[in-house]
Amino acid sequence: MREFQTAVIGAGAAGLVAALSSKTMGSDTVICERLTKIGKKILASGNGRCNISNDDLSESHYNPESRSMVKSIFSKSGKEAISNLFNELGLETYSEEGRIFPRTNQSSSVLKVLEIKLKNLSIPVELDFEAVKIEPSDKSFAVISKSGKKIIARKIVITGGGMSYPALGSNGSAYRLASALGHTIIKPVPAAVAMVVKDRLCHILQGQRICAKVTAVISGKVASESDGDLLFTKYGLSGTSILDISREISIAINRDGNRDVSIRVDMAPFISEEALTKKLEARIKNGCSTEDALAGILPLKMAAAIGASDNNASGVRGVISEVKSKSFAVSGTMGWNEAEFTAGGVDCREIDHLTLESKLKKGVYFAGEVLDVDGDRGGYNLAWAWASGFTAGKAGHG
Repeated sequence: MREFQTAVIGAGAAGLVAALSSKTMGSDTVICERLTKIGKKILASGNGRCNISNDDLSESHYNPESRSMVKSIFSKSGKEAISNLFNELGLETYSEEGRIFPRTNQSSSVLKVLEIKLKNLSIPVELDFEAVKIEPSDKSFAVISKSGKKIIARKIVITGGGMSYPALGSNGSAYRLASALGHTIIKPVPAAVAMVVKDRLCHILQGQRICAKVTAVISGKVASESDGDLLFTKYGLSGTSILDISREISIAINRDGNRDVSIRVDMAPFISEEALTKKLEARIKNGCSTEDALAGILPLKMAAAIGASDNNASGVRGVISEVKSKSFAVSGTMGWNEAEFTAGGVDCREIDHLTLESKLKKGVYFAGEVLDVDGDRGGYNLAWAWASGFTAGKAGHG
């Protein structure tokens, strides 16, 4: 049994920064990590490039339930603080359309500078330490691992992540720790995730990628919209545009049990419905088949699929409907192994918005994705991890 002033549970982005900020405040700190290596999710982030932050860290980029907390934390530990953190660690960065990346374009560089700092500060890391229980006493806590190891600390920072990519460390175990301490867990659901759709076009067009405008429609109402990459797959729809509207759909289906969910797709957002109608009418009038009339507007594979479904039976109106407002019924989402983020977690109302300390258990703090905080794609979730980890780590040390 070892004793420390601070124990950080989880060696992801939030946990590593929490440990660094805690130690720089003079607190004897240890990190407890379930896996045999630290920072595995950092290495996988941004397709290996690690989109560490964004130039626009407005709270509007996060789920409504978290915005008050996010605004409070970013007011003191936002864009400038994150930039200063990595400058001090020696990481060169650059901005690409507002997204901040390491100059090396390698997530391994981000993890390496963090590891170097951990070593310089002599912060011990307990690997293969799966925390299964936190036992409070009068002035300290006992963190007990699955194998029976025990660590005593006066302060606990829980940064065990959500449930996305469980092989990289986040398997929902941090929720069980929080729940055992009395916290409410907003049901976690996959976010930034592909959709399961059973439609002949998805089957025929699997592998086809286009630029489209997509709209999430839940119970007949528009929930969100996005423009961007759309990928047809054997199981449904994916691509950046789908990931960007997936949160609302996932909550409706996976948390609320709502099955009245669809995605409306404009496959040719670059041309108005009126202009497309005129163009198709002119081509068909000149003897073109429906398939040939769509040539140059849609990829040939798509033109053939839509043309074959029409066979000139419904005329231009039917083709326009397929191209400009095709509706796909959503039957579900892909699972945790395919989800980039987690929506849900520890209820923000039970956390102090200035320090991230639990309102229910003094001495316990939370940071990162374990909280009910999730942001848009584009560096927002990692930015929250750094900022919240920094805040929770230094809190309570004067």
